[in-house]
Amino acid sequence: QEKLLESGGGSVQAGGSLRLSCTSSGFTFDDSDMAWYRQTPGNECELVAQHKVGGFTYYTDSVKGRFTISRDNAKNTVYLQMDSLKSEDSARYHCAKGPRLSYTLLGQGTQVTVSS
Repeated sequence: QEKLLESGGGSVQAGGSLRLSCTSSGFTFDDSDMAWYRQTPGNECELVAQHKVGGFTYYTDSVKGRFTISRDNAKNTVYLQMDSLKSEDSARYHCAKGPRLSYTLLGQGTQVTVSS
C-alpha cells in the first residue's frame, strides 16, 4: 500500500523557519516526482514546490527564495525547508506523489501556523 507521512509542522513566529519531512512507502520513490501542496480552509490545494526525478525543481512565486525542496532517495524522504516564514504561509501542508497539479497520492498533511 502506498503511503506518505508528513511531519515537522508546528507554530512559529513570522521570520522563523520550519523543516517539513515526508517519508514514503509502498512505491518506488526514486522513480517518482514529489511535491508539497498547502491548503487553507475553504480554499483549494495550492502547489508550493515540486522536485522531479531528474532534479528539476519548481516553486510557486510566493515562496521563491524562501522555501527549498529536496529529497533523499536513500531514505525515501522529501523535505521542505521553509525560511523567513510569513503569516500567509499558515496552512496545512501535504506531501504528494505524481505529476504537477495531477498528483496520484496525497498525504494527510501537517499543520503550519505562523504568527505575526
